[in-house]
Amino acid sequence: MSFNEPTSLAMPRRRVIGAYLEEARSECLRYMRAPGFMLPIMLFPAMFYLLFGVLMAKSNGADAARYLLASYGVFGVMSPGLFGFGVSLALERDGGLLTFKRALPMPPGAYLLGKMMMAMAAAGVVILLLLTMASTLAHVRLSLSQAAALLLTGALGVLPFCALGMFVGTLIKGQGAPGMLQLIYLPMSFMSGLWFPLPMLPKFLQQIAPIWPSYHLDRLALAAVGMKQDAPLPHVLVLLGVAVGFLLLAARRLRRNG
Repeated sequence: MSFNEPTSLAMPRRRVIGAYLEEARSECLRYMRAPGFMLPIMLFPAMFYLLFGVLMAKSNGADAARYLLASYGVFGVMSPGLFGFGVSLALERDGGLLTFKRALPMPPGAYLLGKMMMAMAAAGVVILLLLTMASTLAHVRLSLSQAAALLLTGALGVLPFCALGMFVGTLIKGQGAPGMLQLIYLPMSFMSGLWFPLPMLPKFLQQIAPIWPSYHLDRLALAAVGMKQDAPLPHVLVLLGVAVGFLLLAARRLRRNG
């Protein structure tokens, strides 16, 4: 063999695109067929919204149900990002599946894209479920543009939590990942005002709320349903910074430690 002869050929663009799509499809199917993953993601925010947004908010009017639709929607979309990335990545690292995937002749970004699409699909399912409950049980009236804005906010807003979950998944073993992520997920949700409006929380929690990415996603979700008039750009920039920052940290950890 001549030393000038290439030892490998680049994959045609069509095959590269096909690899990305196939990995995304298989990742989505894998999780959609796992009731142990999907049911808690859908039922946990639905249960909260039924209790607080439908039953207890009847005495406070439609605005309370509308407000909690946005807040519990954010609470719901955080879960597939944190647990779909964090737990699965930690388990796949422990089992050697991540090393095996690296050896496969597929683009390295296909693995990441597949999990992102899975998380976005799961987040969309959560938002659609809560929208259905809000319109049928709580009699919340949203325009088509408001419902679409909330759905888009949830589908894209899951990405910073994907990056955070990915980073946590590079730090700890698979068995410890669920507990560690719960210690992040639940306190962050409470302290950013997702369970109760911020004015009901202690003063110091109101002051530190903007440090949590869930707070900024909540402000965008509230604006989507017509409850707040915050300028969206600062919140979008914070969420983008969180996504990029944790993604870079996770990529660095994976390069060093696998």
